[in-house]
Amino acid sequence: MSNPVFDSQDLRHQWMALGLMLVFFVVAPYFVYPVFLMKVMCFALFACAFNLLLGFGGLLSFGHAMFFGTSGYAAAHAAKVWGLTPELSVLFATLCATALAGVVGLLAIRRQGIYFAMITLALSQMVFFVYLQTPFTGGEDGIQGVPHGQLFGLIDLNNEMAMYSFVLGIFLSGFAMVWRIVHSPFGQVLKAIRENEQRALSLGYDTDKFKLMAFVLSGTVAGMAGGTKALVFQLASLTDVHWTMSGEVVLMTLVGGLGTLFGPVVGAAVIVTMQNYLAQLGSWVTVVQGVVFVVCVMLFRKGVVGEIANLIKKPL
Repeated sequence: MSNPVFDSQDLRHQWMALGLMLVFFVVAPYFVYPVFLMKVMCFALFACAFNLLLGFGGLLSFGHAMFFGTSGYAAAHAAKVWGLTPELSVLFATLCATALAGVVGLLAIRRQGIYFAMITLALSQMVFFVYLQTPFTGGEDGIQGVPHGQLFGLIDLNNEMAMYSFVLGIFLSGFAMVWRIVHSPFGQVLKAIRENEQRALSLGYDTDKFKLMAFVLSGTVAGMAGGTKALVFQLASLTDVHWTMSGEVVLMTLVGGLGTLFGPVVGAAVIVTMQNYLAQLGSWVTVVQGVVFVVCVMLFRKGVVGEIANLIKKPL
């Protein structure tokens, strides 16, 4: 008997897409600079976290950089000052982001729409200025020279391919977490709240509770991404907690496809590739990103993956 929530044919297409993505990330480091791919995976996971909140929960946050940046500082401090191993550093960073998301969520979930977005932006800016002044963050210099360390005390992550495997493992774990959430009854309730919150309320669901849980889960996955990025680049800086980072993740999600599982991955790959290969343009990169965004809005209303899904009539 078929699943009442998901069509097996729909899941088959998503499993095929997952297989293609996995093959790409396994083969790609032999042809493309691994550090570039690790950056793509970190931002792809960050975009997946944001998409969980906006694409499936209908909550627009302009402050997601606070979770990304907080976990970066936490992982860098844990690895450099406390000497924790990489996996414990990322775990500690993720827990810090989860705790922060819980506090921010309790304050922000009480409002909706643009008011919710503005509260998250304001709180994010408060966090930014705290990190600017707090001694342990290094101010404008950030935390530099973060050691890669040894995974489980055994595997030296100074080896590029070992580090790549570590990042790939975290990315796939985070992606699997988002996949499971979206395909669970909890995920279906989130979609119901996104489509019609009043109807969800009338069915007996505590919508604020579900939105808070979605916010915390989104912050948790964003924390995984931020902590991993700090270890990859051996640096935690104010850039990752600045409001422009929140804007970038919105751009990545919309370009790839809002409300799709694989859209944020594609969107992150597009934006990071532009930043990497157009770096010689300096500040003009932002202008180019704006043009790409306008083109996507005009020609690809549902994003790259969203349009493909619409074409084959199957969710991706």
